[in-house]
Amino acid sequence: MSELYHECGIAAVYHMPRRPRSPLCPSQGPDEASRLLPRMLLDIQNRGQLAAGMSTINLRRRRMLDTHKDIGTVSEVFRLSHQGKSESLMRRYAGRAAIGHVRYATCGAEERSYAQPFERQHIEKRKWFSFAFNGQLANYGELRAKLLDGGDRHLSRETDTEIIMHEISREFSGDRRPALIDVMRAVAQRFDGAYSLVFLNAMGDMLIARDPLGIKPLCYAFDGSLFAAASESVALLNLGFPEDQIVSLEPGSAIVISKGELTVERFAEAVPPAHCFFEWIYFANVASTLDDRSVYLTRTALGERLARLERERPLTTIDSDTIVVPVPDTSKAAADSMAFHLGIPSREGLIRNRYSGRTFIDGGEDRRAKAKRKYTPLREVLEGKRVFLVEDSIVRSTTMSVLLDRIRELGGAKEIHVRVACPPILAPCFYGIDMSRVSELFAPPFLSADGLTDRAQAEMADALGADSLRYLPVDALAEAIEKPPEHLCRACVTGAYPTDCGQQLYKFALDKAGQPDDGRTYEIVRS
Repeated sequence: MSELYHECGIAAVYHMPRRPRSPLCPSQGPDEASRLLPRMLLDIQNRGQLAAGMSTINLRRRRMLDTHKDIGTVSEVFRLSHQGKSESLMRRYAGRAAIGHVRYATCGAEERSYAQPFERQHIEKRKWFSFAFNGQLANYGELRAKLLDGGDRHLSRETDTEIIMHEISREFSGDRRPALIDVMRAVAQRFDGAYSLVFLNAMGDMLIARDPLGIKPLCYAFDGSLFAAASESVALLNLGFPEDQIVSLEPGSAIVISKGELTVERFAEAVPPAHCFFEWIYFANVASTLDDRSVYLTRTALGERLARLERERPLTTIDSDTIVVPVPDTSKAAADSMAFHLGIPSREGLIRNRYSGRTFIDGGEDRRAKAKRKYTPLREVLEGKRVFLVEDSIVRSTTMSVLLDRIRELGGAKEIHVRVACPPILAPCFYGIDMSRVSELFAPPFLSADGLTDRAQAEMADALGADSLRYLPVDALAEAIEKPPEHLCRACVTGAYPTDCGQQLYKFALDKAGQPDDGRTYEIVRS
């Protein structure tokens, strides 16, 4: 699934004053709690590897609120491989509180100015703030058009992050002094889409918020004087917070830290959530727990369902020459589970070059060339074998086609049967995954009004060059995640979107299917 672009990840840390010092605080002292931020970002690096950054607050600095960000991985941006340079950065940006971000570009250019956090400087401290977010505003085009209405305004970037910055700024205009929770109440009325965000201002106030549908994950923990929040629980667990202290923030809720006090408040009415199912099957770290459901257990349940289908409706013989091979790395739990329940070996027949970078980041090569460079088949594992190749999903199919060719030619496999731990992707995502056009997706041309039929899967197998292909049905998702179907966003596999603007964009994307266009769907639509 390396052709599926990542989302982003956010993190925050705050050492609360006038409280007993937490043992989790850095040894350098509470005023350097910001040192924890790069560690947290490393743990959610899986969510974005294009850029990273953090903003910190220190009221004794001339630049009380200051931001460091750049293109690159967390290690590159924070110079973690160079002790002297890393220590210099940590001293320069030392602060009692910090927010951070790892980015992959779902919209906007791949340059430093698009890296987050975004900082807005102002002579008034209450209007000087920095923020970062994970998600995508489906009504980006509409909001952008309204901001530019009048002709004397200008937006310097093609990204909804800048839109959010101006929408927040609007709430502080003039002499208005709204509470942060009221700012969220106001902007939430104008936002359609997914947004988990972290906010820090020059007065030392922090806001952590999750959109009313809870599409993107966000969790937090509090131990004595130390508060921390992140897109995934693994970042908090590795700081030392006990697992039972890590809590998912309720959708439509925000945490506000102001004047040394922490409060959790609602900014939107409670509605049924629409958690992105892709978080469990692909995006999240396998060690994370999201909204009380383990990522690892979800993926093993998907693998068990694959095995069940293979027993009930076999498409090939299973004998002593049959093995299961995961596409590294996120499909390994599903592959291992499938193999276990079928009573056959799971083998690492494909080795991923962990230092080649994500296939969608490098320029100058097409996807096929990048995929060839990224995966190496092991002939000693694959030769003469009937292979069940397990993948998280097939989005554009380029990577899968390359893998099948290489497993046959270099690996010497006699048969390859693709098993996908996800239903077919038939619709774009407008909430933070970079697949916004119907025409870029592999499955839609093969699907008819009858849905996912055996014939459709056979035709897709022929197109890929596989001996057979099987997807999981849509109902397998809720079963594996152990949540009601109506509490999941499954728009990309059903075409039913949880927000009005998402549904409108899908109609537009269907109309544009097969036509030349100049960008992603939500960047084309301006009103």
